[in-house]
Amino acid sequence: MASDPALEYTLYHTDGCHLCELAKALVEAAGVDFNHIDICEQPALAERYGISIPVFAQGERELFWPFDAAQLHDFLGV
Repeated sequence: MASDPALEYTLYHTDGCHLCELAKALVEAAGVDFNHIDICEQPALAERYGISIPVFAQGERELFWPFDAAQLHDFLGV
């Protein structure tokens, strides 16, 4: 059975971004499975998130940096 893409979590980032590394550590500490997508590999994503990364998303819902563990938990609903 395929999972619903709208329910999957994604962290939009780019290599060499220290803020992205901080966001990744927060998400990993929350114990959430997520996709890790480098926006530089897709021009549409680079245009959309270029100055906003890191962005943690679930479908149309987006949590923009800066966020902390409490805001992440609120976003996750835990």
